[in-house]
Amino acid sequence: MKHEALAALETLNEEDVRLLVDNMAEADALVFDADWGSWVREGQMPPDPSTGSGQAGWRQWLMLAGRGFGKTRAGAEYVSAFARANPGAAIALVGATADEARAVMVEGPSGLLAVARGDERAAMRWLPSLRRLVFASGAEARLYSAANPESLRGPEHDLAWCDELAKWKRAEAAWNNLRLGLRRGERPRAIVTTTPRPVPLLKRLRADRATVESGGASRANPYVAEDFIEAVEEAHGGTRFGRQELEGVLLDDLEGALWSRALIERSRVEAGTVGTGGQVGTVTSNCPRIGGQVGTVTSNCPRIVVGVDPPASAEGTCGIVVCGLGGDGISYVLADLSVTGMGPEGWASKVASAAEAWRAHRVIAEANNGGRMVETVLRGADAGLPVTLVHAADGKAARAEPVMVAFENGRARLAGRFPALEDELAGLIYGGGYCGPGQSPDRADAMVWALTELAVKPQRPTPRITRL
Repeated sequence: MKHEALAALETLNEEDVRLLVDNMAEADALVFDADWGSWVREGQMPPDPSTGSGQAGWRQWLMLAGRGFGKTRAGAEYVSAFARANPGAAIALVGATADEARAVMVEGPSGLLAVARGDERAAMRWLPSLRRLVFASGAEARLYSAANPESLRGPEHDLAWCDELAKWKRAEAAWNNLRLGLRRGERPRAIVTTTPRPVPLLKRLRADRATVESGGASRANPYVAEDFIEAVEEAHGGTRFGRQELEGVLLDDLEGALWSRALIERSRVEAGTVGTGGQVGTVTSNCPRIGGQVGTVTSNCPRIVVGVDPPASAEGTCGIVVCGLGGDGISYVLADLSVTGMGPEGWASKVASAAEAWRAHRVIAEANNGGRMVETVLRGADAGLPVTLVHAADGKAARAEPVMVAFENGRARLAGRFPALEDELAGLIYGGGYCGPGQSPDRADAMVWALTELAVKPQRPTPRITRL
């Protein structure tokens, strides 16, 4: 027979439900909490297995919701039910980090241990040192960190639960490896519980015909303290941040983004039109190191610099961005020549080639990754290369803000289209943090160093690089 508190839910409104829960005896609260099927809300309910494209139905259940909506509880309940019904199942639990996966997905107040039924909880074995949870049925879940995508290469799973995917730093690699390992059982699937952010992977998952989406706003959860809801809505209600974090709405522009998409478009001019009075200057460089071809670059800038953000590893991206100060007093982004997957000699050669082709006055390189080694490598690629090392004392967003101001007041512009660079600019937010593609805004950093030299610092004449 249904517990009397559960039966009462059918006749109560949201406010009365909250009062009932707040005043419930502990024993009743435990019974009430355990009967998930009686009080699960719309947005938390698992989709019908046949929903979605193909004969096997959906492959990804994507739950986009505001903070406090109950995403974690819904994910834990689904995984628990799956383990109960599939004794031999192998399940992947993937968090932004291993610590977060453990603290939220397993040990948290809405995690797998907390939602286990009384008899099941006693039979479960949680082995934190092995990052392994064995359910009462014998099904086994293993914890993974999205920050270490290689750990997902190889293991096979029947089901994956991915938590806060929008904040994964290496989302693309982690998801790709995980997806290739979802090949056990008749219908291997993934559930994704996350507060939305406009990251490329999340957008792609939403567009996938095999994805079923659900979710809701923070206020939809009647069991969250009303004081919390009122406080956060008073602070953030109506803002873009509030729409994302409280309403669970995916927005193209992050709240507090340094570069909005509108600012980027407003700052754009056509390539080849920078200069004085609309005149275009052409510099021709016979530079075989640029793609093995003669390089012809268009610019009418009395001063040109190449900004460089060296990679922390051989697999990373070396940001290489050419910027120029025009005769009109405006600084322009002229080229994004960034490269990925090159060792020090490789990317240093590309920097030297860029400086030669554009007849740059100076190379501005961040020295935090390797210190003087960066200068040594760059000078080794070209003994005559004038290099200035800069050190990142402030966060990326703090360094970028004066440059963004230059864009806002028209002192800096984009001479053409640079999609990869622009996506990184749109991922930088006020107060620190980066939510764009990749682990780090390497291209944006390189641009910031170059434009700091041109548009922010006082200028003084310097010689131009010229080959005889």
